[in-house]
Amino acid sequence: MNLDKDKHESVNLYYQDESRFGLMTLIGKCLIIKGIKPVVRYQLAFKNTYLYVSFSPINGDSFVYEIEGVSSDIFYKYLERFSQYKPTELKIVVIDSAGFHSFKHCTTPENIRLIRIPPYMQELNPSEKIWQYIKQYYKNKVFATLDAVKQWRHKFTENKLKKKLVKSITQNAFF
Repeated sequence: MNLDKDKHESVNLYYQDESRFGLMTLIGKCLIIKGIKPVVRYQLAFKNTYLYVSFSPINGDSFVYEIEGVSSDIFYKYLERFSQYKPTELKIVVIDSAGFHSFKHCTTPENIRLIRIPPYMQELNPSEKIWQYIKQYYKNKVFATLDAVKQWRHKFTENKLKKKLVKSITQNAFF
């Protein structure tokens, strides 16, 4: 892998992943008194939006791309958009082995280098910890529309997902 560091003003490491957010209620655990059955409003609906996100454990930076679907074409569009974010930065992006992360007819943008983690090793991707953090606030909520889901997600990331928090969740002993 040739990094061409001299062509870029900076280099950063990112972990990429995607997650689904939709109208179906995500049922979560809660503390209750023994013998009491919790009552949670529940909605069974299959409209979803997907977040494609890259998080940096080095400086807490993150890039979010929201779209309704997953495919190789969408993933490639995500990479194109991500390459335009801080265009002078060389982005080393760790991705999982999802089938739609491969594309045969497209080339990776010039300022992005992809590193794949082995299949079935999600624990190697710290982005999974970010999803756990977000979804603990998302569980047991009922949304009337997909726009309401998107507004909640936008407000949440704007108010809670600060660089310091991203670093604290994604860092490990290597950083």
